[in-house]
Formats: sequence, structure tokens, C-alpha cells
Amino acid sequence: MSIPLILASQSKPRRDVLYAAGICPTIRVSHVDEPAALEAAAAKTGVTVDDLTVEQRVMILAEAKAQAVHRAYRDVADTAAAATGNRVIAYPLRAAEVQAEDAEAAPDADAALNASIDYSSDRIATTRDFSGVDMPTVTEPISNIIALQPGLTRSTVGPLIIGCDSMFLMDGECYGKPHSAEVARERLRKMRGNSGELWTGHCIIDFATGRVARGASHAIVHFGDFSDKDIERYIATREPLEVAGSFTLEGFGGAFIDGIEGDPHGIIGISLPLLRKLAAELGVEWTDLWNVQRGEIAPESADAAGIAMAGKDNLPPVENVHQPGDGWVDCACGRKHWGTNGASGILLARRDPTTGKVTHVVMQHRAAWSAEGGTWGIPGGATADGESPIEGALRESYEEANITPEDIEVVGSYREDHGNWAYTTVFAFEKPGHHVDPKANDDESMEICWVPIDDVPDRKLLTAMKTDWPRFAARLNELTEEFNCR
Repeated sequence: MSIPLILASQSKPRRDVLYAAGICPTIRVSHVDEPAALEAAAAKTGVTVDDLTVEQRVMILAEAKAQAVHRAYRDVADTAAAATGNRVIAYPLRAAEVQAEDAEAAPDADAALNASIDYSSDRIATTRDFSGVDMPTVTEPISNIIALQPGLTRSTVGPLIIGCDSMFLMDGECYGKPHSAEVARERLRKMRGNSGELWTGHCIIDFATGRVARGASHAIVHFGDFSDKDIERYIATREPLEVAGSFTLEGFGGAFIDGIEGDPHGIIGISLPLLRKLAAELGVEWTDLWNVQRGEIAPESADAAGIAMAGKDNLPPVENVHQPGDGWVDCACGRKHWGTNGASGILLARRDPTTGKVTHVVMQHRAAWSAEGGTWGIPGGATADGESPIEGALRESYEEANITPEDIEVVGSYREDHGNWAYTTVFAFEKPGHHVDPKANDDESMEICWVPIDDVPDRKLLTAMKTDWPRFAARLNELTEEFNCR
């Protein structure tokens, strides 16, 4: 398996450069306050931000972004490693009498676990599903699962986390993103017929070891003598408003660039030659990061086609990009399921500080374009390469719903195993004295909120959630009693 790569940026051009080079990264936005990061770094050395060179600025911001994402993944790994309780595994597609025969054919991620299960022991139970069929269930300590499954907590190398930042230097002045048409217009007029330097800072962190490699690329950009009409039409595309220096090489702005001296990839915002050298400093071969086959292009189109095939007319927003683990699986149950590595979500509960009883759970009102859009469920999504279902649920729930992993504790899970696909529901409690403020962090939700537990059945629930809710509510009550007895 390739070493996973995490890009601490929502820049689609950076992601596209990596994808064209054979690497599909996981996208994790850093949410770094860039002005504050520069001010803090300048104050630390006793200077002002204006005293910092352009190279110093892009390096400070690149490392700040990489470190922010590294801390976020560290929180995920620490919360997953501290998980307690049991995981219940249900096999709705398997008859009890063939369990032992099927054990050797279990999915790779659980092969060691399933091969060790004694289906004749009293650990095997049966639970009747909504269709009236008895499905076998197995209960194992979560600690065993963490030890057996691949994930962040067991990684010896990677994932690699990459932070980048770009700035344009012209006539001794540093330019970042203009953000407004007025600023972009002023800059573009100065740039025509002129030259400047594009600097891009890079920082790579190996999650497994914490080792860091840093470097900056730069290139001289020579601009053509474009007209005022060209400038107005270019601004109307909105492309120059959110890019360093107010121009692009790979987009509409490429026609106005007469020449480049230096690394062309750095102009787009991420230098492949420099990344290869930095990865080598961390002992990683560049080809170990490849996870895309040559000619495997336009994954977003494939995902959209899969959604249409699954019966959805609404498609994801165009800014959504394919990530490792995204994709449709033709399940043995006869349906299509999302997540080539399976999927998982967090069922987070809040408990009364006096009685310990569950009072609320976090629910997600799903976006119209998503599967069963408009229904209510729990935040979650596809498990990415290199992470366990618990880690994936923690990552997804933060990205979608602002459920901060350091403020919760994992107390159990329920895995519905279909053989070639599985969904894991992770049960968690808000830590005593901690507060989770759920909110929609992306376009996958119409609303994220705490819902009184007695009101959950009254919501228009996702089909699977409607089926499982009575079982999940009972499980939460059991977990509450266990915690009260501690």
C-alpha cells in the first residue's frame, strides 16, 4: 500500500498537480490565521512583519499550516487510541450456520480478527434485523480492534502532511491574495509588461515520527503587455481574486505570461521536484506516494456518475474533489455503498452532569445532493487510506460537524459488515467539563445540531438510522449505566 499524503490546503490547483503526478491526497484545510501567524513569528524574533523577507513569510505560513493539520490528526489518533468499551460486529448477509466457513474470506482489514473468532463460543449472539432475519453478531474489546487494524496509531511511516504557501514579489513588495476586484485591478496594471518572483514555501511532516522537512521554491515570471479590457474580463472570471499575485499559470491567466525562469510547478503553488527532495530527507521514496494509475483521470466525473446511478439527481458542488477512499462499492446486498475502504460516523451523546443519563445527541441534516438528501443521520463518511474506521469517523465528524476529538471519548462501536463493505457507528460521550459546539463546516450538511434524544425518532431519519435507532438508543443506555458504575 502507498504511503498516504495529506494536503493542508483547499487549493484545487495544488491538488490537481499532485493528482496528475500520480498522488491523490486527502484534503484537510488548516484554518490558520495567516496574519496572526506572521505577527507571532516576527515578534518571536524581535522584528515586524514588514522586516520579514518573502521567503521567510512563505516558510512561516507553510509550516504553520502543516503543523495545524498535524495537531488535528494527533488529536484524532490520541482519541482513537484511548477508546474504551466494545465493538459489536453484525453480519446481516451471513447465515449463522456458514459463519465459520466464511471467516477465512473476511475483508483484509479484519482478516486477523475474524480468523480468530470461535463461532461456536458463547460470544456469538444473534440479533433480529428489520426484515426479521437473525444476523450473527460478535463482540470484541475495542482495544483489540485498534491493535489489529491499520491506522494512524500503528503507522511507522506517514502519512505525510504537506503545508504550502505562495507569495508574489514585485518591485520589493510582497503580494498575497487580493480578495477584491479593486486590489486585483491595481496589481494587474502594475504587472503588465513587468516581471516578478513567485515564492512558494513547503513543509512536510511525517506523522509517524514527527520529523519535519522544509524548503522554498521560486521562479521569475515575465508578463505580457495585456490591455485594460483584458484585465476587466480576467477579473470578471474571479480567478485572480483568490490566488497569490492575482494570476495563474494553469488557468485563464496563463495566456498573459510570456515566460518563466525557474520551477514552473512552484508557480501553481506546489513544487514536485522540491517535494521529492523533501520526502527523501524523511526517508520516503517519491514513488511510494503514488496511488493513482496512469490515465486515471476525472474522478469527480466518475463519482458524479455513481451518484446518478444510485438514483440521485442532485450532484455534489463542483468544488468537491475526489479523495482516497472515495468511490462506490457494488455491495453483496445488491446496493451501492459509498467508501472503497468502508465508511463510519460518530454518534455523539451529551449526558446530564447529575444523573449521567443521555439527554442529547448530535445529528446531521443531510444536504440535498447527498444520498437520501434532506434526511437526518450522524456525521461521517468514507474511511481514507491509512486510517481505521474510528479515526475516519473522528476526522469526518470534525470536518463536517466541528466535533472536536479532544473534547469527546469513544466508548464503543457497532460495525455492520457486508463482506466487501462495512459501516462503523462510533459511540462517543462529550467529556465531563468539555463542550462540543457542533456546526456545519462544509457543504455536506444543511444543519448540524444537538437533538434531544427523545426527539430523534420524530425526525425524518436516514433509512439505516431509522432501522438502527432503537438498537442504538438501547446501546447508549447500556453505556450510560456502565459509566455510572465506574
